[in-house]
Amino acid sequence: MFGSGGSSRRGLVFSEHDDNNNSVHKTRFNKLNKSCLHDSDISLRLPTRHSHNLDHTILPSMDTESDPDPSFSTSPFARSPWSAHFNTDLPPTAEDNSFLPNILMGSLVREEGHIYSLAAAGDLLYTGSDSKNIRVWKAQKEFSGFKSNSGLVKSIVIGGQKIFTGHQDGKVRVWKVSTKDPSVHKRVGTLPTLGDYIKCSMKPRNYMEGRRRRNLWIKHFDAISSLSLSEDQNFLYSASWDKTFKVWRVSDSKCLESIQAHDDAVNTLVSSIDGLVFTGSADGSVKVWRRELQGKGTKHFFSQTLVKQECAITALAVNDEATFIYCGSSDGVVNFWEREKSLSHGGTLRGHKLAVLCLATAGRLLLSGSADMGICVWQRTAAEHACLSVLTAHTGPVKCLAVEKDSEAGEGERRWIVYSGSLDKSVKIWRVSEQPPAVEQSPGQQLAESPSGSGFFVNAPSFVIRGQ
Repeated sequence: MFGSGGSSRRGLVFSEHDDNNNSVHKTRFNKLNKSCLHDSDISLRLPTRHSHNLDHTILPSMDTESDPDPSFSTSPFARSPWSAHFNTDLPPTAEDNSFLPNILMGSLVREEGHIYSLAAAGDLLYTGSDSKNIRVWKAQKEFSGFKSNSGLVKSIVIGGQKIFTGHQDGKVRVWKVSTKDPSVHKRVGTLPTLGDYIKCSMKPRNYMEGRRRRNLWIKHFDAISSLSLSEDQNFLYSASWDKTFKVWRVSDSKCLESIQAHDDAVNTLVSSIDGLVFTGSADGSVKVWRRELQGKGTKHFFSQTLVKQECAITALAVNDEATFIYCGSSDGVVNFWEREKSLSHGGTLRGHKLAVLCLATAGRLLLSGSADMGICVWQRTAAEHACLSVLTAHTGPVKCLAVEKDSEAGEGERRWIVYSGSLDKSVKIWRVSEQPPAVEQSPGQQLAESPSGSGFFVNAPSFVIRGQ
């Protein structure tokens, strides 16, 4: 299951610029080198205070979009800005003495732009970047793609035959796979819909104060930071830097609610079972919301605050059984709570030197990606969480993670395929097992190289064994 600008807090200051090249937000990332990371790259908000200069005479604008050309479905591999690098000589089985439970299987490298979002569904991988394109991959090869008219792709979720993408321009776009050709994706809507927007704009009470102008409550007026589907996939949640999250009914794309959730940007949101929703914000808090059905609509009620801290909340994740809630923050720490103990604080995981940017769960594993370029693999036991290994192949901050079961795993073996997207412009593909690593490898050790002249090779990750 899945999962910023600033104050005068510890660390270096980075500026995020608007279209007029005016510095509007500042971000701090401890001792991170300014040349290798900027707030606009990481796309998270740390605590910030805005000055609100409102022009009440300006009505909100609704950008209309024509449907993109449906013929944009596949890109010739030779013309694609992506290239694939993969390892063809992996240890095949656990019986082999050279078997490594956590291994880098390959890379998808893009010539321009950063990877901001990932979603995996079966044998397909969806990647979102600042190019406005969503690429679809199958067996480490480009399968198809589709393009939005505007808006960096910050979040992707998949529900049935629909794909939802959240963008920097504050819009959620809805795509559908063609029944005749699975490589063709057509945009079937934008949230909010144009009809709902026009209808809502007729009533003055539907307007709310925004940072620069009055806005309709059904429309986000800042970047979408996170998307999540309810367990039954009937409701879509969108979190935004405008300090709200909104609830959409999937069947008719109607906005049911807009909740003013936090005092600062909402960086992350995850929906869980029994109608619980968790939100994390740049204001340093994690809040719990409870959904109640009211007729065909919903009503969300604030339940409790799990934590209120100095550092911004940057990532949330809930395990499949919804028994543990994990929270990553800008100080590099992961906290967790146990639902079976009335959401009491279960502990703190310290494995990163810089901000945790993404979290994902897989079976008894938790994966945390960080601005320190590493991915910690944590294993949950009855008594504790232990760091099994640290995956180190990226050369930039790890921005997003996606996980799928390994279809080639042996009987009784709990093994996963993990995708990690980074600001180094690549997606790494890992095979990760719940079996602890048996050896420690030095950083950068070469695992295998394909025949001379192919140019395809990968370096094995280094493993840091802890508590073994």
